[in-house]
Amino acid sequence: MSKMGNKVTDAPLAPEGRMAEYVQKKKRHTLLRLVTYFKYYPWLTLVTLLLAAVSNFVVVAKPWILANIIDKNLKTGLNDMESIIRYALLYLAVILVGCGSDYLQSLMLSSLGQRIMHRLRTGLFSHIQHFSMGFFDRNSSGSILTRISSDVESLSDLYSSVLVSFVRDTLLIISVVYAMFTMNISLAGFSLLVIPVIAAATVGYRYASRRNYIKLKSMLSRLNGFLAENIIGMRIVQIFGREEHKKQEFHKLSKEYYRLGVIEIILNSLSSPLLNAIGNLSVAALVAFFAKDVLAGTLAVGVLYAFTDYIKQFTRPISRIAEQFTTIQSALISADRIFDMMDNQADQEDMESGRHIDSLKGDIEFQNVWFAYQGEHWVLKDVSFKIHAGQTVAFVGATGSGKTTIISLLARFYKIQKGRILIDGVDINEYNLSDLRRQVAVVMQDVFLFSGDINYNIRLNEEWITDEDVVQAATFVNANEFIEKLPDGYNQEVTERGSSFSAGQRQLIAFARAVAFKPSVLVLDEATANIDTETEAALKNALANASEGRTSIIIAHRLSTITGADCIFVMKNGQIRESGRHAELLEAKGIYAKLYELSQKTGEGL
Repeated sequence: MSKMGNKVTDAPLAPEGRMAEYVQKKKRHTLLRLVTYFKYYPWLTLVTLLLAAVSNFVVVAKPWILANIIDKNLKTGLNDMESIIRYALLYLAVILVGCGSDYLQSLMLSSLGQRIMHRLRTGLFSHIQHFSMGFFDRNSSGSILTRISSDVESLSDLYSSVLVSFVRDTLLIISVVYAMFTMNISLAGFSLLVIPVIAAATVGYRYASRRNYIKLKSMLSRLNGFLAENIIGMRIVQIFGREEHKKQEFHKLSKEYYRLGVIEIILNSLSSPLLNAIGNLSVAALVAFFAKDVLAGTLAVGVLYAFTDYIKQFTRPISRIAEQFTTIQSALISADRIFDMMDNQADQEDMESGRHIDSLKGDIEFQNVWFAYQGEHWVLKDVSFKIHAGQTVAFVGATGSGKTTIISLLARFYKIQKGRILIDGVDINEYNLSDLRRQVAVVMQDVFLFSGDINYNIRLNEEWITDEDVVQAATFVNANEFIEKLPDGYNQEVTERGSSFSAGQRQLIAFARAVAFKPSVLVLDEATANIDTETEAALKNALANASEGRTSIIIAHRLSTITGADCIFVMKNGQIRESGRHAELLEAKGIYAKLYELSQKTGEGL
């Protein structure tokens, strides 16, 4: 596997575009697992089901009332207006009850659905936050975002209407069948002949729709991944003038998504007319077959009329259930993708167990450490070194020599294959991971700022960090001067990724963030690379203050920033080739001396 940031496709998640994984996959009772989310809101679910039962009663009662008006009054010629008015008022009452129950049911379903969606989305995000860096290396941001946004949203209709409606329609079918057999067995048996026809049409439609929908979701993930990658990398696209090329790539992906979307619309639009046609043909067949019995007087006309209504009431829920198959299969596919992620324990970091610590002295030791991102493509090879508490050390070397990897391993972003890493004489695997990372603050070259304000970006919503601590940390790193000149000072809004600030200002904010958390070990991963000479000089003074009493590790980009380090480790091809103070390494005339001489000539860093 490549280093952090390079995505590969051998992810534990379902790879995009491989429909067979879903078609052939053994289901883990996905629908039942989705249903279990109703248990968190039992009373709301119960009330919704009771309202559904009332709606079903209304549907069954209306044809029965009309049949009684026809057969007991109009057909017999009694024309008892008092009785007709009573039935009419009863019919009106039933309709009003049905309207009220439908309205309340809609409100309850919406509330129930949104509550479950909130729980599911929050749980998924929380689970993702505890994945190791290796997971994010293997999976594209587009694929992860699709699961959190699109896939979760696909469950919205399922919880807001489909599941309860499915239960309601199933009960309605049972109620209608019971009412039909109660009124006339012969007509009921004839009416049920429509079931095999509807079943055959539904199965064929469902098969075609499911296959297409899997392809559609796969293409959406690819589309989201392409957008996320190119929006983040827009500067590179514009620098190299690749706008037209990227446009053509996007057009190709979008056109395929459009084609699959059109097929999905056609398939979705087909089910309702098809089932309605089957229902209407069934009514016509019923009337044609039993009209002679009405004329012969062996069948009441009101009963025949009621059955024409019951057949429609019978086919409508079947039609709705057939239409809901699209939503259900969409939800099941999305749920499988979501549960694949939520069930992924291999990449989960254990944030609870381990030895709890409030602080560290800062003694660090690597003992014969071997590490590879994939297989035996070793990035670090038998690396050993010691850093004493309170020391300021630096790692230098060409790109790809393993400098940043050492920092990643120190914070336990990855697990080593061989060797041990000790802090204060204890294997880092024995420490509580949250406590360990709280004691190791890393300032990266590529600074990430969150939307919010400067105050939030320094304290990251940590309650024990006061406003005074924020100002003190910013002053410590000489960021206070430019912050106070801003219109809103520490409340100045930070746009996405901090684009409204210069690279140097973002770096100073990140440095203040690290200092505010009072770590035992401070790491600067080429953190001065984007800072101008004047800011660098101020930052060196701040670093000297911040390093006092804590271990500091610098991944050096500019060799001029590490000349005062207690020890400099020179890396090449994943190994430490030289170590010593600046003057000692220059005197040795080895790799470091050549690097320093080159940096002096070019006036640039490594």
